[in-house]
Amino acid sequence: MIDDWSGKRVIVTGGAGFLGSVICEKLRLRGVRDGDLFVPRKAEFDLTTEEACGRMYDIAFGGEPTDVVIHLAAEVGGIGANQKNPGRYFYANMAMALHLIEQFRVKGFAQRGGMFLQTGTICAYPNHTPVPFNEEELWNGYPEPTNAPYGIAKKAAWQMLDAYRMQYGMRCAYVLPVNLYGPRDNFNLDSSHVIPALIRKCIEAKQRSDDHIVCWGTGSASREFLYVDDAAEGIIRATEVMEEPTPINIGASFEITIKDLVELIVKLTGFAGEVRWDSTKPDGQPRRCLDTGRAKKLLGWQAEMGFEEGLKRTIEWYEAHQHAEATRN
Repeated sequence: MIDDWSGKRVIVTGGAGFLGSVICEKLRLRGVRDGDLFVPRKAEFDLTTEEACGRMYDIAFGGEPTDVVIHLAAEVGGIGANQKNPGRYFYANMAMALHLIEQFRVKGFAQRGGMFLQTGTICAYPNHTPVPFNEEELWNGYPEPTNAPYGIAKKAAWQMLDAYRMQYGMRCAYVLPVNLYGPRDNFNLDSSHVIPALIRKCIEAKQRSDDHIVCWGTGSASREFLYVDDAAEGIIRATEVMEEPTPINIGASFEITIKDLVELIVKLTGFAGEVRWDSTKPDGQPRRCLDTGRAKKLLGWQAEMGFEEGLKRTIEWYEAHQHAEATRN
């Protein structure tokens, strides 16, 4: 167990991103010094390659060993992005995990008690998993086809960790966060998930005085959403207390239909127009809601942010940063 983070040398892949930046902030509050926190940037380290992963470990702390890796980096998007990039999403996510885990072993970090946390995805669950999703159901069917390559790559990483634990004694953890949302999310309409995409769509439509917006599918599918700060706390907690990759759902334990979600975001953003549904577009997996009993039992963790309050904070953040986000995206 990690009960004192001071002096721990920690790599957070994806640490400059949405979830990663919050995790880094929380690690600093737990005592991790800036010099002991390394965030690899894509421009310098292409983590889909063995060479870059090995080089990252070699230079991260001036040759000193790495104590903890929190692997968040991923190539991912919504339904449309998954349909356009199934090969890339499988390769990139599988390659990153493969090389990061193997090089962690090659460098001797596993043998000296280092910890490797891998973030999975609920896209790994079978398409028709009984709701709420229980971790015991992970192998009971094929994932929803639109994001199966991504989900299977993430599930394969879990199996790699389990194999390395058995053969090499690697300390590791594996968590499955539900769909995240919150300030600093990705608001790019081509690659964002449903909440930031809807927030941006509604706010821009309101500003243009549009009389309607178009949403994908029928609105009948349900989803569960977790505020980013809650997710960060759950992931760090798993890093602190777990020794093996028992899969653990990280979620808020509630579901909302996409139709109800759209109506709520329309209300909170003040968009007054009509919502039109394009039923030629896919709904994705029919339902998603997690059983988070294992997280409460093993981690002593549960979500705290109320959904409507979390949405309000996310909308307020986007409105304050809209120009910068439009320029970036």
